[in-house]
Order: sequence, then C-alpha cells, then structure tokens
Amino acid sequence: MAVEVRLLGPVEAWSSTGRLDVGAPRQRTVLAALAVDAGRLVPMETLVDRVWADEPPERVKHALYVYVARLRAALRDGDEASPLVRRSGGYVLDVDPRTVDLHCFRDLVERSRNPHTDDGQRVAALREALDLWQGVPLADVSGRWAERQRDGWRQQRLDAAVAWAQAALRLGLAEPLIGPLAELAAEHPFAEPLATVLIRALHEAGHPAEALDRYARIRQRLLDELGTEPGAELRDLHVRLLQQPPPPPVPVASPGRPAAAQLPLDLNSFAGRAAAIDRLDALLGPAGGQPRAVVIATIVGTAGVGKTSLAVHWAHRVADRFPDGQLYIDLHGFDGADAVITPAQAVRGFLDALDVPPRRVPADLAAQTALFRSLMSGRRMLIVLDNARDADHVRPLLPGGAGCLVLVTSRTHLAGLVAVEGAHPVPLDLLHPEEATQLLARRLGRPRLDAEPTAVDEIVTACAGLPLALAIVAARAALRPHQPLAELAAELREGLDLFDVGDTRGDVRAVFSSSYRILSPAAARLFRLIGLHPGPDLGVAAVASLLGESPRQARTLLVELVRAHLLTEPALDRFAGHDLLRRYAAELAAEEDPAAERTAALRRLLEYYLHTADAATTLLHPYQVRMPDPAPPSARVAPTALADQAAAGAWMAAEYPVLIAAVHAAAATGFETIAWQLAWTLTNFFNRQGRNHDWVTTQRVALAAAHRVGDRAGEAHLHRTLGRAHIMLHHPDDAHAAFAAALEIFEAIGDRNGQAATHLNLAETHEGQGHNEAALRHTERALELNRALGREPGVAYALNAAAWYSVELGRPADAVEFCRQALALQQKLDDRHGQAATLDTLAYAQHRMGALGEAVASYRRSVALTHDLGDGPNEAAIGERLGDALADAGDGPAAHAAWRAALAIYEDLASPAAGQLRAKIDRHLVGKH
Repeated sequence: MAVEVRLLGPVEAWSSTGRLDVGAPRQRTVLAALAVDAGRLVPMETLVDRVWADEPPERVKHALYVYVARLRAALRDGDEASPLVRRSGGYVLDVDPRTVDLHCFRDLVERSRNPHTDDGQRVAALREALDLWQGVPLADVSGRWAERQRDGWRQQRLDAAVAWAQAALRLGLAEPLIGPLAELAAEHPFAEPLATVLIRALHEAGHPAEALDRYARIRQRLLDELGTEPGAELRDLHVRLLQQPPPPPVPVASPGRPAAAQLPLDLNSFAGRAAAIDRLDALLGPAGGQPRAVVIATIVGTAGVGKTSLAVHWAHRVADRFPDGQLYIDLHGFDGADAVITPAQAVRGFLDALDVPPRRVPADLAAQTALFRSLMSGRRMLIVLDNARDADHVRPLLPGGAGCLVLVTSRTHLAGLVAVEGAHPVPLDLLHPEEATQLLARRLGRPRLDAEPTAVDEIVTACAGLPLALAIVAARAALRPHQPLAELAAELREGLDLFDVGDTRGDVRAVFSSSYRILSPAAARLFRLIGLHPGPDLGVAAVASLLGESPRQARTLLVELVRAHLLTEPALDRFAGHDLLRRYAAELAAEEDPAAERTAALRRLLEYYLHTADAATTLLHPYQVRMPDPAPPSARVAPTALADQAAAGAWMAAEYPVLIAAVHAAAATGFETIAWQLAWTLTNFFNRQGRNHDWVTTQRVALAAAHRVGDRAGEAHLHRTLGRAHIMLHHPDDAHAAFAAALEIFEAIGDRNGQAATHLNLAETHEGQGHNEAALRHTERALELNRALGREPGVAYALNAAAWYSVELGRPADAVEFCRQALALQQKLDDRHGQAATLDTLAYAQHRMGALGEAVASYRRSVALTHDLGDGPNEAAIGERLGDALADAGDGPAAHAAWRAALAIYEDLASPAAGQLRAKIDRHLVGKH
C-alpha cells in the first residue's frame, strides 16, 4: 500500500482506498513528527520533544507506545507490514519522502532552482509545489514544535510564490498571478518581495491604478504598524510605475482569435473546499493534454453555501490551462422571473464577448447557439454558468467541441445534465468548523480570533458552516473593529436579523427566499413545519406524522426539498437542514401558518416519537417496571412498527439525538407530560450506551416538567431514573436523595411496583457506600413486594441483588443458591439482560469460593450475552472481572486478552475505568518480568 501523508493543511494519511483514520490530535502529532523526517530514524527523545515539548506526561513512553501502535494499525494494509517501524533508539516512517506533501513541495522548489531549467519549466514546477498547500500547515496540531514548523514552512511557501511570480512575469504571464498573489498577500501583509511581484503583475496586466493603490496601502501599513518606509526595491518599483505608461495587456487568446476574460474577482478570504478542488482538478487531466469531449462539472448545494465562490476561485487557479480565455455569466436562476437571464440573452452576451459583429448575430436562439458552438470549435476555453435554474437553462450554452470545460453552479441537482450530457457532479456541503474559522481569520485576522476563542466557536456554530452567513458576520465585525466578538455572538442568538445587510445577494433571508419561492405549495408547507422540528435530522415516518399525511406523500415532498437543496439526505431515509435554514423555516411558519395548526403539527410529531420510543423500550426491556401508559396518539399519527429487538435497537440508535432534542422541545412548548414520558423511555438506552451526562440533563428537564403539571407518578419515576444516572456517575449522595424522594412518592400514591424497584436502587446506593447489611435489607423488601405482586421478573432481579450483597457479606454459598433461582426464572422468561447480570454475580461468588474454572465459565457466558445485547459498559466491567479470574487461575495470556478487550471498550466510552485497568495491565506485565 502506498501511503501518502499530508502536512500542508490538516494532518492526513491517504491510501488507494481513501483517507485513513489516524486518530485524535495528539496521535496526528506523532504522525507529523515522523513524517517530517520520512524514511529517516527519529530518536525517541526527539519524538517526545516534538509531541509534548516541556510538558510530557508521567508515563510518556507508554503513551507514545500506545499512539505508535494505533498509527501502525491505521497505516497497515491487510497482511502487509505497516510502514511505521521500530528501529534501535526510535521509530521510522519507512516511506518514500516524495509521498509526503512537504517533501514533494521541497523537491519541486529545488528542481525549479536548477540553472538548466527554463522559465516555463520553473513556472510549472513552482505552481505544482504551491498547489500542494491546503490551508494552514499542521492545522489540527498544537504545540511549540508545530508552531516553529508552521513559521518556517510559511516562509518557504512565500519564497516559492515570489520565485513563481518572477518567472511568470518574465514570460509575460501577469494576469493569472493577480488572484493567487493577492490571496497570499492577505496572509503576509508585510512581505515586501511579495508586494513587489503583485504590484508588477497588476501594472503589467493593465491595471496601473490598482498597482499604485496597492503600493500606497502597503506603505501606509508599514508606517502605521512598523514605523518604517518600504525597502529600496519596492520604492524603486514605485518610481518606475510613476514614470512609465502601463504596457498593453498580453492577449490571452491564440493569435488571430478573440480573447474573453470575464471572471469576477477572486476572494482573498476563500477558505477550505480542498476535497471539491481536488475533484475539479481531476477533471483537467494531465497538463498539456487535450480532452476528447467537452468537460462539464456541476457544483450544486444549498443557498449561500459558496458555489459561486468555489467556481470563481477554481477558475482563477486554472485559467492558464485555457489559453483562449474565460466566459462567465450569472444566470440569476433563483432571483425571480423578471431577473432570470434567458438562454437567448446569455448566448447573445457570449457572442458579444467573442467580438462577433452585431450584423453577424442570427435572430433566433437555435441559430445563435449554432454560431456560438462553431466559434468554440477548436478553442480551449473555460465557461462558468453561475446560478442555473435547471438543466434546460444551460443546455443552449454548452459548447460542442473538445477542449472546453464548463462549470455550472445551481441550487438544484441538475441530474439531467449528469444523466444526458455526462456532467461530473461536485456536491458542496457546509464548511467544517476548522474551515469556517479559517474563513473568519482571513477576513478579521488571526489575532482578533485568538483573543476570543469561545466567541469564535459560538459564531461558527450560529452560522452553521454557511459561507454566506460567515461572510456577513465577518463584514459586520470588520466594520466594528473595536466591538468584542462576544457581543456579536450574543446578537446572533436573537435570530436572523444580523444577517440582513440590505442587499438581496448578501442577505441570508433573501437568498433562502429565492429557493423557497420555487417550491410547490405542499413542499413549502412541509419546509415551514420542519422549522418546528427540534433537530438535528428526521426520518420519513416522523415527517409523515408532522404533516399528518402518508409516508409516501411525505417522501415525495422531502425529495422536492432535497432537489431544491433546502434539505440534504445524509443517510438513506434521514433528512437534515442546517440550523439557519431551520430558523428561517420557523420564521415563515410563524408568519404564514395559524398557531393552532402549528401546535397540532408539533403535538403529532412529539406523539410519534413518544409512542415509537415506548414500543422500542418495551421490546428491548420487556421486564422493566412500566410507567403509566401514555395517552393514545392523535389522529394522523402513525408510530413506526418495530418487528423485533434488533429493529427497536436500530431505531433508538438512529433517533437518539432527535429524542434528546424532543424532550427539551416538549418541555419548552407546553407538552410537559410528553416530555417526562419520553425521557423515561430513554433511561435504559442511556444506561446501555454509557450516556450518563445526557441521562442526568434530560431527566432534570423532564422532572421539572412533571412537577409543573403536578404529575406525582411522573415525578416518582423520574426521581428514580435520575438516581440511577447519579449511581453511574459515582454521585452516591445525589443518588440516595433521588431514590428517597421517589420512594416517598411511590408510597404516597400506593405504587408497589415503583416501591420494589426503588428499594433495589437504594440497595445499590448503600452497597456503593459500603453498607452491605442495609443493602441486603432493601433487597429483601423488594423481593417481598415482587412476590406479593406475582412479578417474576422483579423476583429474579431481587434474587440476583440478594446474591451480590451476600457475596459482599462473605456468604458466597448463599449467593450461588440465589443465583440458581434467579437464572431459572430468567431462562423461563427469556430475559437475556437479567441472565447476563445474574451470571456475572454467580461468577463473582464462584471466584470468591475458589472455584476458578466455574467462575471463568460463568464470566464467559455473561460477557457473550452482554456483547450480543450491545451493552458496552457492562461488557467491559464483566470482561475485566473475567481477566481477574483468569489471572488468579494462572492463565496470563488469556487474562491479558480479556483485559485488553475490556480496555478497548472503556476507551471507546471515554470511561475513567480505562486508566485503572491500564495500570493493572502494566503491573501484571512488570510482575511477569
């Protein structure tokens, strides 16, 4: 496997199968620290210094071993050896240095310095080197070593860019330099060599006023911030500019052919989009190659996502590959019928740009299109068709011959162009948080962002990764240089008003509105109602209940919203819209839909989640203490039918974030009973998945809702489940208080089921505090209540608890008998959760009795059951105890295998138990030696 490592941007590793998972930031730092010396030994001490500098952890070598082991596995391809190898004194990333972008960059720069290299080859080599940069180098790596590397590499990039520009200017290629040099100048505002070549390029491309203005700005900046005049080279250039008339622009077209250069200005603040740019670059083919047919790329995405910015930025990057020039037109496909540029108007504009005399332009569209295509024949031109409404909007504008590349941007999928014309789709999603921060940094400067990191995170979140929103906020901040960003972040919480700049092309509401206006009335209604959904995504069945329509009708309307890029479909039958679109939808709903209709729709949605979650919980935990049955759902609510436990588990996992949000939404909108009942259905899922903080937060919200409406049963159930969460978080006092409150209410309302369950919970709390006699007393009371109620599942759980506390009290023989009785009931009931817990207790008793073979067998059965049930926390805990029993039995390798399996689960769950188990494994290893 040929592994490629990228350092000139986020730290990444790639293979022929795609991007590799190289782990968390510290682990990526290890990879970077090895890759900078690819193919050479990196001593252990050097590696530690690069990764931790002066603050290594106490067991730094162990930590390094762990990161290296994980990286070695990540970089391994099947049975092939990993390229990360241990050598005497350190480690080696044993790859060809040219597979690391940093070394490839340096190799290309060195090649350009060869005295036998001509300027054409020099320009090509340096352009290839500069294209390797994908933003801030080591973008996701922190520490002093990374900062030192970044500073040095940035200077190398700056030097390469200046050398590239100087060679290009000697060839008379001034115009293509302006965009890239201006972008780089924004990052290096005091770099005089860079300013010199940029000013020369502006002058030689026929922009003398801009050249002089650029000089005046850098001179003023140097005076204001550094207190110095420009250097001699820059001052001499300024004098020459004042004395010489500007040279005529170098024609881009081939001799005898008219040139067109219509691209808008590139944005200095363009950020991110590395994957999309790679995808577009791949369409070009090798430099100097001639495509056999016209190449069409469709850049599609939601309103404001930056389609035009990407198209223009990339077009400027590759303009030199199209010597006959560029054509650009904004078709205004979503700006209303009066503003849309028709194909006839667009073709006529292109003919004018190509200097076709008016008398030669035919009257009808078909003839104009034929003339346009004949003029394109044999040319190599780049054509950007921006804001197309649909495929028919652009078909008359497509050239017929090879050599041209067409970029089309649209808010619709343009599936017709893909299917019929063979267009290459380039879908554009929201910016990642790192890219969004990079965009703000380019507009506002890194120091201002570094001064208020929390506010920056809030702004990035509020803008939902939408470039248009980020650009508007950046513009506001730039106009108020002394306003704290925290104040701006606070304004964003109030709604969309901050995004209204009085310009329809730069106003979030106006841009969204142009997509909303083209929807059918039914799809428009669904879009508005989605503003009521708590997020983050939704399935077809939930949408059907929200609408009060059939799933088939819901799917049809969802597809229409996806085609309009007002929703995405990130997974099969899961639909999502970013936060700003949902806020806009909610505004529309408040304006256009009666309050009663909105309330009814929200009730249907919340009832759908409640009744489906209740059914899922009943399937997954059929023997749990039941809450009072929820009220029957409203008309036109269709809960999802779940066939079995597997389907129930899959539904709960898919809907988990939505269910959490739904509890909060229900509590905040007057549906308190739904809020607490829905929260209760999640408790066992919280427990099985180790989501303890979500558990506490959700139960507190629901408990407050139940208290507001005086629902005593709801308060009791929620006190009990809140107490269970506190046990998992090792908060015994909080847990005891919650269980005591629950028991008091259950006794007051005469709920003996609830009393029995709460006595078991109190027993668990007492045990955690070392009060095993009190724990056994509560368990005996729970056993008594369950037997009186005839609840066999409750009897079995109480017997298991009595067994556990008996072991703790030094009575393992009693415990074994309790376990046998419990297992008999649980096998009869096919209660696999109960069996797993009881087998764990039985193994514990057998271990304490010295029956190690029997204990190991019981532990193995319990681990297998918890694994099948997807109960990670308990699988890890029981697996650790299995390792203890194996170690006591003298089977060291098997013990280590059990501990390692448990440790992997603990680490996945970010459990504090991971550190304790890791220490146990290390002690055992030391003991062996």
